[in-house]
Amino acid sequence: MKRILVVEDENSIRDFVVINLRRAGYDVTDVASGEEAVSEYERQGGSFDVALLDIMMPGMDGFALCRWIREQSTDIGIIMLSAKSQEIDKVNCLMIGADDYVTKPFSPSELVARVDAIHRRVSVNRARREEPKVINSGQFTLDYQSRILYNHGKPVDLTQIEYQILELLMKNRNSPMDRLSILRHIWGDSYVGEDKVIDVNIRRLRMKIEEDPSTPRYIQTVWGFGYKWNG
Repeated sequence: MKRILVVEDENSIRDFVVINLRRAGYDVTDVASGEEAVSEYERQGGSFDVALLDIMMPGMDGFALCRWIREQSTDIGIIMLSAKSQEIDKVNCLMIGADDYVTKPFSPSELVARVDAIHRRVSVNRARREEPKVINSGQFTLDYQSRILYNHGKPVDLTQIEYQILELLMKNRNSPMDRLSILRHIWGDSYVGEDKVIDVNIRRLRMKIEEDPSTPRYIQTVWGFGYKWNG
């Protein structure tokens, strides 16, 4: 569920925003002040994807609320909402941690499009962080961040091409990869060379990681098709 916190002190505008966001599939929590927003954010454990904040509110205004939310989370997407249209206001919003700025009056389609764009960005960033940083397969560990393969805890000296081929095979473990797919993944669609380059690199990989390269256990040939990682 796409969760959004809406903070707007004018009832008519808040109701208009809430209705359109719910029609677009969002689970909306709406409040009328910055203080209420802080309480609701803490009550729900900060489990929002996006926050839509009005700037001009009595008490805790949108700027102060934006700073507070950003201190709690670098993940959440923040969109500021205001009748002001001066360039300096937009710059200030971005400087304190907001991701976007919508000026009143606005159409429902514009609002939803802006929220959707921020939500997609938040979702992609979270998915990337949640991806495993390593692949463990038997005696091997492939570390994405350092781009190093470890065999029994010892680093294996691989070229960049060898590493990329091995990473592709290990990410698709037990699923055969045909030579054309490997070529396109490593060298791109515009590559015009022969697919023998794959076979050469596979042979070199086997020499580095297999106990008996002539009878490979891990990088297996799928005859007439390509290769697969047996892990």
